[in-house]
Amino acid sequence: MILRFTASPHFDFITQFAGLIGMPIKDNLLEIPKSMGQGFVRKIIFDDDFRLLMHQYTLKEDFIIQRNPTLNRNDFLSIFFYNNEQSLEMKYNEEKNIPFSQNSNSAVQVTTNDLSSTVRFPANTQTQYMVIGITASRLKTLLSIEHVNSTIKTITTEKASFLFFESMDAEMKLLLKNIANTTMTDALSDFYIRIKVLELLYLLFRRLSIRENKSYRAINNTDAEKLMMIRNEILNDLSSAPVLNELAQMAAMSETKLNQLFKQTFGDSIYNYFQKVRMEEAVFLLKQANRSVSEAGYELGFSNLSHFSRLFKKHYGMTPKKYSTNG
Repeated sequence: MILRFTASPHFDFITQFAGLIGMPIKDNLLEIPKSMGQGFVRKIIFDDDFRLLMHQYTLKEDFIIQRNPTLNRNDFLSIFFYNNEQSLEMKYNEEKNIPFSQNSNSAVQVTTNDLSSTVRFPANTQTQYMVIGITASRLKTLLSIEHVNSTIKTITTEKASFLFFESMDAEMKLLLKNIANTTMTDALSDFYIRIKVLELLYLLFRRLSIRENKSYRAINNTDAEKLMMIRNEILNDLSSAPVLNELAQMAAMSETKLNQLFKQTFGDSIYNYFQKVRMEEAVFLLKQANRSVSEAGYELGFSNLSHFSRLFKKHYGMTPKKYSTNG
């Protein structure tokens, strides 16, 4: 099943999805019919320039959402909070599928509506994500920060073009679960969710506000596609460190441009990002795949387990052995 749309300020996802599956919308709630799976999509409108769309469902067939760029630049931006436990895929400009993340698809994407993307949710996997639609001007008023770094300045500038990713921490995940589990049975439910959404925005922009304050470099669809390709290349092999000049050739960019755009988009240099994801993979191997410390270390390319232990401790405050025992 494929849903294609153009990301205009007046686009109503829930209405188009309802038409696609032939189901009615009641009180801004679309329930998935049992013949197609289970779950729902819910829309909550706080104001004309501030709204929320909640997705929580499991479908019996693959679901592909293809977002085409808006033809006219506008003030609206989208903030995606993906909290999937199963693998989902994203691609830009009809290129090959790119894993959204390695083992947990808990990530945040902040983007303008002039960048296209395609996300595939595999059949029979639980899909959980939320999209906050908000204008740059409304967001700027909400944040009310006197001195902002280049990231927040760009996000709150009208008709800018950008793509930023941020990882999702446990506090964000808990908030998303609280929002998704709200039954909307009383008159104050909308008020409660508004508070939780504001809290979610606070947590996100608190993290974005501490990014390095360097001048912003404009990004387009081609750049976005190449950055996702480079990110995918890094994730594909966590046992060997990325080689910058090889990645730059692959992206057909100068090393300087690739470095700058990658750090701007993902909040870290290519090498630091690699090491962070490598340690996240180590946690996954130790906690969920039941690997021993030596197995995890060797699988991630560490010939020296002492080095693996030191790096793990630097990221998590304890050795992998202690983490494995406590976990």
